[in-house]
Amino acid sequence: MGRRCCWWRRRLQVVACLGAAILLLCAALRALRPAFENKALGSIWLGGARKSPLQRLHDLDQGTRSPLAEVHRQRRDLLRRACARHSRRQRLLRPEDLRHVLVDDAHGLLYCYVPKVACTNWKRVLLALRGRARGDPHAIPAHEAHAPGLLPSLADFRPAEINRRLRDYLAFLFVREPFERLASAYRNKLARPYSSAFQRRYGTRIVRRLRPRAHPDALACGHDVRFAEFLTYLLDPRTRRDEPFNEHWERAHALCHPCLLRYDVVGKFETLAEDAAFVLSLVGAPGLRFPAPPRPKAAPARDQAQRLFQDISPFYQHRLFDLYKMDFLLFNYSAPSYLRLH
Repeated sequence: MGRRCCWWRRRLQVVACLGAAILLLCAALRALRPAFENKALGSIWLGGARKSPLQRLHDLDQGTRSPLAEVHRQRRDLLRRACARHSRRQRLLRPEDLRHVLVDDAHGLLYCYVPKVACTNWKRVLLALRGRARGDPHAIPAHEAHAPGLLPSLADFRPAEINRRLRDYLAFLFVREPFERLASAYRNKLARPYSSAFQRRYGTRIVRRLRPRAHPDALACGHDVRFAEFLTYLLDPRTRRDEPFNEHWERAHALCHPCLLRYDVVGKFETLAEDAAFVLSLVGAPGLRFPAPPRPKAAPARDQAQRLFQDISPFYQHRLFDLYKMDFLLFNYSAPSYLRLH
């Protein structure tokens, strides 16, 4: 009888241990399930079925480079050398430094968006890669591309997750000649009638500060801000003391921090079609086409910028160049020939 009791006791202990093991296994699988559902951690390229964009770029660098791949290697090298030469002492990244870096976990991409540098179309492409609008970027409205929450920001993740993505993902950004971008921001946000929200927020502020006897309509609507007034507002120390620059005229390096983050591809607005195709070739999305920009109805961007700057005094031209100088230096842009800096 005692022997049978011992046998039952041992059997119950085995069953209890087995049950505990099953519960632990279920808990472990439940904890791991989000990771496997997350295409970043469970994607086929991490399993070795296909190469990640970063691996594709590494292969290009190790083999015989195409002319375009060589251009991008040179841009990376130029950016690294410019950072070493011109940036201040390195500091740690802060969460706010990563707000403009969008994450595509499914394809291993980090994209830092700079307004007025085709960022609407790049957001469309990232949404199309996720299957939105059946993979057609052209079918995604602009307001939907900018809707908050559709594309996660790198700042939304925990430090360990941020570091892993910075290590394993292809990081890219697109930049533009700084004064052409600035002129585009002025025309689009302060000089066009459909930009009433920007005009009320920033235009009225500029008018109140810079026009002693402003017309009541200008004070109420901010619809007639002149380019010279806009530049004076940017150069006024009170502007950045009150709040950071709006992203549409903030310097590209202050949005994307290229001397703190490693960027594998530096695309340029001036070679947008070729550079966008290069990035998409690294993604391995041959059927996806970057949306072609509409045919310009006005003069080329350089001519428009030149026309706006021709009435700005050399003193203010020089001060403005100093304000945007790091963008010129880091991204290898020459000072525009129409400026009178000497």
